[in-house]
Amino acid sequence: MSASEINQSASTGANTDDDTNDDSLSSIPVGDQIRDLRKAQNLTITDLAEKLGRSVGYISQIERNISPVAIDRLKEIAEAMGVQISWFFQGRTEGPEEERDMIVRRGNRRHLTFTGSGLREELLSPNLSGDFEMIMTTYEPQATTGEELYARPCQEAALVIEGRLQVWIGERTFILEEGDTMTFNGLEPHSSANPDDTPARVVWVMSPPTY
Repeated sequence: MSASEINQSASTGANTDDDTNDDSLSSIPVGDQIRDLRKAQNLTITDLAEKLGRSVGYISQIERNISPVAIDRLKEIAEAMGVQISWFFQGRTEGPEEERDMIVRRGNRRHLTFTGSGLREELLSPNLSGDFEMIMTTYEPQATTGEELYARPCQEAALVIEGRLQVWIGERTFILEEGDTMTFNGLEPHSSANPDDTPARVVWVMSPPTY
């Protein structure tokens, strides 16, 4: 199965659980998704470990959802397997025909949970084919996108809608309060975290869509 076929299969998959709030959305653990994608590509754990320059034990723990998977690590794995990181978004894509590609109802958001990291992301855009994408990230207390800074070829903007957000861009550090916004070049190595003991929610906009 090619990467494009796998992407198409993921984007058309439906989650039929009823939803009354964000937390009721069910999601497939990211470790399970990595394992399924690896098998679909006829790769062994050893093959994937060699592609990543990691140990077999490291891959095994990720696939069994034992080791946490931060954004930087998932990006590394996605690149090694020839897919966009957005492949790992799960959720429904159905809706009235006149709304498709325009409206995302709260209960139909595609979502992605990072194993053990305290991060949950919901795709607010109807697809990833436009000029920009919107994602809402929920950071559990003290959650972080990862220890290492990462970069992506796009312009990024953030709006803190709940709690506070700490952002590292290169050697600079910023604290954003609720209602604050920030715009920066995604090519600058960066990362973010929730510095508090209460959850934080942030809406991210990226142009072009480059998750």
